[in-house]
Amino acid sequence: MGKKLLIHNDKVPGIATLDVYRQHGGYASVEKALKTMTPNDVLEEVKKSGLRGRGGAGFPTGMKWSFLARPEGVERYLVCNADESEPGTFKDRYLMEVIPHALIEGMITSSYALGAKTSYIYIRGEYFYVARIVEKAIDEAYAAGLLGKNILGTDFSHDCYVQVGGGAYICGEETALLESLEGKRGNPRIKPPFPAVAGVWGCPTVVNNVETIAAVCPIINMGGDEYAKIGIGRSTGTKLISASGHINKPGVYEIELGLPVEEFIYSEEYCGGIINGRKLKAVVAGGSSVPILPAELILKNDKGEPRLMSYESLSEGGFATGTMLGSGGFIVYDETTSIVKNLYTFARFYHHESCGQCSPCREGTGWMEKILHRIVEGHGKPSDIDLLWDIQRKIEGNTICPLGDAAAWPVASAIRHFRAEFEEYINHPERIKDVKHYYSVHQLAGA
Repeated sequence: MGKKLLIHNDKVPGIATLDVYRQHGGYASVEKALKTMTPNDVLEEVKKSGLRGRGGAGFPTGMKWSFLARPEGVERYLVCNADESEPGTFKDRYLMEVIPHALIEGMITSSYALGAKTSYIYIRGEYFYVARIVEKAIDEAYAAGLLGKNILGTDFSHDCYVQVGGGAYICGEETALLESLEGKRGNPRIKPPFPAVAGVWGCPTVVNNVETIAAVCPIINMGGDEYAKIGIGRSTGTKLISASGHINKPGVYEIELGLPVEEFIYSEEYCGGIINGRKLKAVVAGGSSVPILPAELILKNDKGEPRLMSYESLSEGGFATGTMLGSGGFIVYDETTSIVKNLYTFARFYHHESCGQCSPCREGTGWMEKILHRIVEGHGKPSDIDLLWDIQRKIEGNTICPLGDAAAWPVASAIRHFRAEFEEYINHPERIKDVKHYYSVHQLAGA
């Protein structure tokens, strides 16, 4: 069984409360950091750990922290991205719902390292009940002297606030999140300047994912070097995976990075294999925005080597034969699944969620939805496949934020690996009625 650092106590009765959480070692990282370490010491331990952003980008966390501008007399902020709007991803929801103090502890320890007197937790609007759980945990932390003035009798003071979002996918992008946090429409900002220089309220800001911030606690407790021994290569530590789709045991799993994909799908410790003994057809490994891979490429790379659950292994071969770990939204498709119909669902989602600021995304997502709708309704034309390819190519890399890429990559990979299925829809529309599975985004996400 793999090592667990974040949800090892998730089945403990009452673990959501401060008393039970502290009985099981909670807030030890705050005690250690504030009483025995300098802010720079904490930063160095995070650097040593090799922790990478768990929200999707996988950027080294310690390096991101080191970019934070520190002008004299200017406030600095930590903002937690708890928007988690990526279809197929629900691990942050689980962490906040079951062990909310893990996030609060991470916010305090991380803010100490960054010199931030104030932090915000931006939670997606659909997680309203989760926001209430987190707010209760914050209230408990204040009552216990873990938030507010002179935490644990030290010179460090910190306030933490919850902001509920408006239910927009685009607000998962860090600059759109900051715009929304300031009370504006959630449109992404042009970068530079980056948030580390001019973030919320125009001040230096670090934006990190829920899981990233929570992971700071075990790093400080065990030390960055020890944390770096877990995982494989530059993919250090553990990772929360949201597993859904056609598997026997959907749910949230904490894995050591480097676990073979085949073991994750088929072992009883994790997904427990494909439902009803069917064959694996394809996998979306990191949420709906990453390239989909057919069974033969998700289990092994193009060199015939076992594919591992790590940033490097999943991306081997580039987008021609690889994908991304992303946010860890692991969606499994069995042999009965219509890739074309599922792609249409994704296209509808991205068209609906585009902020409309960039014309390639605003117009391109709409055209991809229209063409895919035409195909799934049995009115597709042979030229539609090449037209889809051309549209996604003109969206990718031509927008302010990555939403355009997120909409284009699933289309490109579906055509690349499942072109014959598109041709079947177009050439034999009379057979469409035999395709049963047409999963909505919410069904795929386990909602």
